[in-house]
Parts: sequence; C-alpha cells; structure tokens
Amino acid sequence: MAELAPYAANPQSSRGRLVPEDRPEGRTEFQRDRDRIIHSSAFRRLEYKTQVFVNHEGDLFRTRLTHSIEVAQIGRSIARNLRLNEDLVEAISLAHDLGHTPFGHAGQDALNECMQSHGGFEHNLQSLRVVDLLEERYGAFDGLNLSFETREGILKHCSAKNAALLGEIGARFLQKRQPGLEAQLANLADEIAYNNHDVDDGLRSGLITLDQLSSVSIFAKHFETAKAAYPEIMGRRLIHETVRRMINSQVIDLTQQSLGNIRAALPKDIDEARALPPLIGFSPEMREAQHELKQFLRTHLYQHYKVTRMSAKARRIVSDLFHAFTRDSRLLPAQFQEKAEKGDDIMRVTADYIAGMTDRYAIREHRRLFAVEEIPF
Repeated sequence: MAELAPYAANPQSSRGRLVPEDRPEGRTEFQRDRDRIIHSSAFRRLEYKTQVFVNHEGDLFRTRLTHSIEVAQIGRSIARNLRLNEDLVEAISLAHDLGHTPFGHAGQDALNECMQSHGGFEHNLQSLRVVDLLEERYGAFDGLNLSFETREGILKHCSAKNAALLGEIGARFLQKRQPGLEAQLANLADEIAYNNHDVDDGLRSGLITLDQLSSVSIFAKHFETAKAAYPEIMGRRLIHETVRRMINSQVIDLTQQSLGNIRAALPKDIDEARALPPLIGFSPEMREAQHELKQFLRTHLYQHYKVTRMSAKARRIVSDLFHAFTRDSRLLPAQFQEKAEKGDDIMRVTADYIAGMTDRYAIREHRRLFAVEEIPF
C-alpha cells in the first residue's frame, strides 16, 4: 500500500469517537470501523433492500448490499491512486446506505411525507442514526461508536436545521465546508456505481433497450468499442464489456481530474482540504456525459410505467404501516413498544422500525395488518 498523502485521513490523528476507546490492536481505527459495519445487523439487511427493482422481482438484480460492495471496490481503487486512505473510503462506502428504507427512493419519499410534521426523513441522516444510536451490539455504548471521519462521510447531505442539532458532525453544513477527500471520493464512487449498474439492471429487466441507449453518448461510444474488440460476442457478454468500459473511463477521468485539482490546490493536510472547494470531481466533459446518462435513466427507467406501478405500491405499503403504528403503538413489536412507552416519540420510533425493514418484511407486515386471509404472525 502506497504511503498516505499529507492530505489523506490519518487514523493516528482521527478526531476520535463519541465514546472514547482504547486504540485497536492489529488494525487501524478505520479498519475497526469497517469491521463493525460489516458485522452490524443493518448491513446484513441490505441484502434484501432494493436498488430499483423490488427484492422479489429477480435474484440477479442489484440490492443495497451488492451496490455497497461495488461502491467500496470502485472507491478503494481510486483512493489507492490518489494516496488517500482506502480503509476509510471502504468504511464510508459500506455504511452509506445503512439507513435506507425498503423499496428504494419510493419508500424514502413515502416515509419523508409521513414524517413532515416531525422534521421529515432522509436516509443519510438515518444512516448516521443507525451507527450512532440504533445498532445494539456493545455494552459500553449505543450504536457502533464509529470514528468522526467515517461518520462525516456517511452524512453526505443535511439541512441547516438538522445540522444545528448534530454538533461537530453537522458543523460543516453550517460553515459551508467540505468533508475530507475520502468522503468526497466515496460520494462519487456511489454515483459511478449506481448509474452504470442501473444500465445493466435496466437492460436485464427489458425495461430499457440497446436501441434506446444508442442515443446516450457514453454508452454508444463504449458499445461500439466493445463490438469492434469482440465482433463475435453478443447479448449479456457484450453488455458487460460495455458497462465495464463505461466504469473504467469514469474511474480514470475522476482520478486524473482529482489529481490535477489536488496539485493545483496543494492542501497540506485534511483540514485544509476541508476548507477548500471540492477537490474530488470529474472533468467538465465527463460531468456532462454523466448528466446525459442520468437524464436517460430518469426518463426511461425510473419513470417506466412498470417501475412507477411498483413504486406506487411501495408508497402505499409504507404509508399504511406508518399510520397504523402511530395510531396504535400496540401493533409494534415489543422492543419498539417499549421505546414508545418510555416516552420516545412514537413517530420517530415508527420511522426507525419501518426504515429498518427489508422489502419482503415490509410486504409481509402489511399483509399481517391488512390482509383478510389468514396468514401466520
């Protein structure tokens, strides 16, 4: 592993944890964070939370778990080339979706609407809530007690109102400062992963076609290159060859542009990098290509009538569950009933419960509460 750059996050000089702990033996602070994330219940549940397609619609579509692993792989590769801390990038990447609801963005939108009178719902903030409070694995503290740097990267977005309640971790949103470069990188690795893999899943599902994608410059360019390199292949192999070239071109562009930005700014350490405009980014040309791809996916995949129908069902399930539980907390499982009885806000307790559900568990809970036919409890 290459020596860390001076602007990288150094585990020896971490800002520490909410609850002080002795330094780990045989691993760094950020490796400890990664390990705690991987062993958490919330991480395991990502296997059954959707990206675009609901979990039961097919075994080959990506889930939040496979997506998070792909983000970590892309992020580590770029971090190595930029001499950033790979372990921190990996920890942030693996944790960034821990607070996501079932049913992807449709579930989040529904829960946000339900929670409007109580500050709304945002999955980045919920991911931080998971690692700071909701995981119950350790005797000395709630949550996972992660380092400041990992928590900083998890919280990608935050309103000023919520930031004011978060203390040090929210201060950068009020001060208009950036997170460390590892956090900036994990955010863009996420973008690379979901854009390109949604192309793959969209084609696999048949909701988008190669003919439609031929209008998207970045896809068309690499599709033709792949066909020229392997004229005998077709179908899934040709698509895979195209998508991997798309990812590789974006990784190379992000690496080269970011190196140029860093060399121009010459931050002497991570705090100076935080005070500068974002240094991790794509070239203007690649940013435009990314925008074109996003627009295509929004129009042809995310707004496809079949996805829209499933999203409508998902919103209905989340909304029905939320209103049932908040009207009568006795419908909640015992551990959540106890929190409500101890005086915790029933709406926040319910949001925590629903956000932690997998797709299939949410569907099953809805059937338990609303289906007329008899099903086991």
